This record gives sequence, C-alpha cells and structure tokens, in this order.
Amino acid sequence: MTASRVCALSDLEQDTALRVVVDGVAIAVVRDADDEVHAIGDVCTHGDISLSEGFVEGDSLECWAHGSAFSLRTGKPLNLPAYEPVPVYVVEIDGDDVLIDPNVKKEI
Repeated sequence: MTASRVCALSDLEQDTALRVVVDGVAIAVVRDADDEVHAIGDVCTHGDISLSEGFVEGDSLECWAHGSAFSLRTGKPLNLPAYEPVPVYVVEIDGDDVLIDPNVKKEI
C-alpha cells in the first residue's frame, strides 16, 4: 500500500490537531510550533475519545476528557490515567500535500 494524501500542509494550523481517516484508520495530524507535522492514532488508549479534539502543547497532544497527554514523537502517554501508547505514523510532505500510509508506523 502507498501513502494517501490526507490534507494540504496549508490546511494545518499550528498547535492544532486535525482528524483524518485513512483506510478506516482514524489519525490525528498535528503541525507543531516548530512546523513539524506528526501523525498519531486518534483514539485515546484510556477511553474511546478522539485525541484530535484535545490540546496540543509542545510535542504532546492531550486528551480533553481525562487529561492524558501523548508524545507526538513516540505515542507514549506522558501521564496517567492512560498507560498504553497510541500508534505513530510516518508522515511524508510532497509540496503542499501531507501523505500518510496507515500501514507504516514509526519505529520507536
């Protein structure tokens, strides 16, 4: 499988998450304050809550419901109540296109 275009780079606001669904997989795409684009699983591992509705702070995304923050780089929870990581996906930028293959996860 190859990476699919999920949005335009210009669609991503800094420090805000955007929910996309690629081949049935919900992914939170984030453009951080350093202009890096990250893609992590959009479902909090503590509860069935969309992480893209949460808050971006530095290189983490916080679940709005229970307060667990997840590293955008590793997917690991940074605090309780979550203790299981979310998947982290490889992001490709081609011009203004953001491409993600939900079958290609970052090796952490």
